[in-house]
Amino acid sequence: MIYTVTFNPSLDYVVTVPKLEVGAINRTKGEKVFPGGKGINVSWVLQNLGIPTRILGFKAGFTGEEIQRLVEVQGIACDLLSVEEGFSRINVKVRSEEETAINGQGPVIGKADLERLLKQLETLQTGDMLVLSGSGPSGCAPTLYGRIARLMQQRKIPCVVDATEKLLENALEAGPFLVKPNKEELEDLLGRKLPTEADLVEGARELRKKGARNVLISLGGDGALLVDAFDAVHRHAAPRGHMVNTVGAGDSMVAGFLAGYLKNRDYQEALHWGVCAGSATAFSMHLATRETIEELIKGN
Repeated sequence: MIYTVTFNPSLDYVVTVPKLEVGAINRTKGEKVFPGGKGINVSWVLQNLGIPTRILGFKAGFTGEEIQRLVEVQGIACDLLSVEEGFSRINVKVRSEEETAINGQGPVIGKADLERLLKQLETLQTGDMLVLSGSGPSGCAPTLYGRIARLMQQRKIPCVVDATEKLLENALEAGPFLVKPNKEELEDLLGRKLPTEADLVEGARELRKKGARNVLISLGGDGALLVDAFDAVHRHAAPRGHMVNTVGAGDSMVAGFLAGYLKNRDYQEALHWGVCAGSATAFSMHLATRETIEELIKGN
């Protein structure tokens, strides 16, 4: 079972506006509501690929209940913990000539709530995997992901960390199975520009020296680069297609990578699945389906 943690899930209200005009009334030509949050996205695509998964995290208020309902309608196991103060956020995604997003704040997650989540994590067993995705709760300690990753390390449960800055940096010493920064996030973490592929490989190896086993760098329309647990370098170009959506593409890459890796424990195959899953989401109005991913896998 692959468990994912989303500390601050959302209802994503996605609207299409032919031409967005600031300061004017804009009328939509299409609108959808999806459950959002990076961990939820990972579980959604894993479910589409037939990989058992369960969503953990927090919910609050009427929006939190709707997030859980929409996830369960998809057939995904979901154990979001209820918190009393605030309500789960609503994110507005406007698709026009350019994508615009307004993200809500989310509920207050207290120390006692975090302890309840840690208790949940104690139920994970040998053979399970944990994915920590996105930002922590508002005001959380930058050591939070590191604390959780160390708990998983002690129990020999592989941990995936897709986060930024200190949340990622503090988790490296716990030896996560996989980290997935994009190019800009890796540059921010290392404090320097990485203009060439050789620079990216060097940066990935620095993260490996700090503890990460596999470093997957997403490169948007240029595909992805992987430095694996044996220090081998793998490169994969992105499939050709018409990009209509960037939301969840990186999360889909994580899901595809894990699904591909679990097939044969082959890193090149895992990278192939990851890039195709990320691209399939980028070419879709929402997250990739099994059919759209497999179509790209067969054709690339």
